[in-house]
Amino acid sequence: MLPRRPLIPSLLLLRPWSTMAVPPEHASPVQTGWPERYFVAESSGSDLVHFTLTSDRERPANRARPRCFLPLPGRCYSFCVPAAQSPRQRVWAARLHRKLQQRLSQEPVAAGRKILALLSYGPQDAALERGFLVQDEQPLPNTERSLEELLRLVLPAPAHLSVYEEAKDGELWHALWRLQGAAEGKELVCRTRVVATEEPTLHPACRHLLDTAVFSSLETARRVLEECTSLIPEAKAVLDLVDKCPQHPKKGDFPVMVIEGLDATGKTTLTQALKDSLNAILLRSPPPCVSQWRKIFDDEPTLIRRAFYALTNYILASEIARESAKSPVIVDRYWHSTAAYAIATEISGKVQNLPPLHHQVYHWPEDLLKPDIVILLTVSPKERIRRLLGRGMKKTREETELEANRFFRQKVEESYRRMENPACQPVDARPSREEVLKAVLHLIKNQCHLL
Repeated sequence: MLPRRPLIPSLLLLRPWSTMAVPPEHASPVQTGWPERYFVAESSGSDLVHFTLTSDRERPANRARPRCFLPLPGRCYSFCVPAAQSPRQRVWAARLHRKLQQRLSQEPVAAGRKILALLSYGPQDAALERGFLVQDEQPLPNTERSLEELLRLVLPAPAHLSVYEEAKDGELWHALWRLQGAAEGKELVCRTRVVATEEPTLHPACRHLLDTAVFSSLETARRVLEECTSLIPEAKAVLDLVDKCPQHPKKGDFPVMVIEGLDATGKTTLTQALKDSLNAILLRSPPPCVSQWRKIFDDEPTLIRRAFYALTNYILASEIARESAKSPVIVDRYWHSTAAYAIATEISGKVQNLPPLHHQVYHWPEDLLKPDIVILLTVSPKERIRRLLGRGMKKTREETELEANRFFRQKVEESYRRMENPACQPVDARPSREEVLKAVLHLIKNQCHLL
């Protein structure tokens, strides 16, 4: 079990003050020694709402009501998973977050209920906590009780419940409750005000992307999957394949060309045409030796799923090294795809919330075999959806998200554009197959000196 950090837990509940044991005018300050915490919730339209808690008895100058809290009679509930540091703790926390997500999705869907993503973080790179905010416009009587039962069952003891309540003057107050055993009730810990805050310069998740979503080396990804071998038998099989690969494989004398892009941008058609035109070997990511485990790891939380895909890149690198000694190599997706989707998934909100240009998360891992050129195929969203519908293929969870959320798609596309060393070279894939092939061959000729 993970040690509990002395932070303000973030299970949020909005209800009338009349139901509370202590009135707001008797509010207690945050317990001495508890570090400052901030919160960000992703509301409708991918807008981010930032707020914090303060123990000041004086009414704060900033009285703006955080938009993620519903007016009465609505209620809002949320909770975060305790922060973790070591690989073992991070795997535990990630699976716990996933379990809570699944349990919430299994609850009966009431009219007017929404579940929002929630982050809790501290200043100066303090540990990030992930959770959920549940909005109920018309709350059911047993909602609070069922959430308390869920917290007692899933979170490390003692679980905490934070109650956010509206006073008569319209201000929001926070009451922290410690949940005892099922038969012991709960204990009031402290009360604080709730105030809106300005958006930070850098999205709070940006500081935590490396080696939790985008892995900077084989070893950092390996440590995550090593902690999963007792939980996911296939993790051991993946690690066995990694162990059979040569360390730091070197590219052969022939060029390596990677084709990137969202689904339905023409990658399959182009890679096959390049294979025939250049008499090249065609490889795909992830390679066939691990493809049978994709669905298993796609159902795991981001930390584990991204570690799996990061390691498949290193397995693919050994194949690239071997084949590039004999002929040119075409690769259908590689590291850039793994990183772009991870960044877009982990950074909530819109494109402007992405890590800035030249952030380390966009840099190619130093221990991964590097291609000679990376081509990024692009088409308009309307054309891409038309092609997807025409294919009639089953979509992955991320492809479904791409279609449903234009902000997610924009973040993926922009993350591709920000990749460095090597950068992605965009090619408009709207023209005919022949024209696209001609444009790509021209880039290859100029950069790889192959033709």
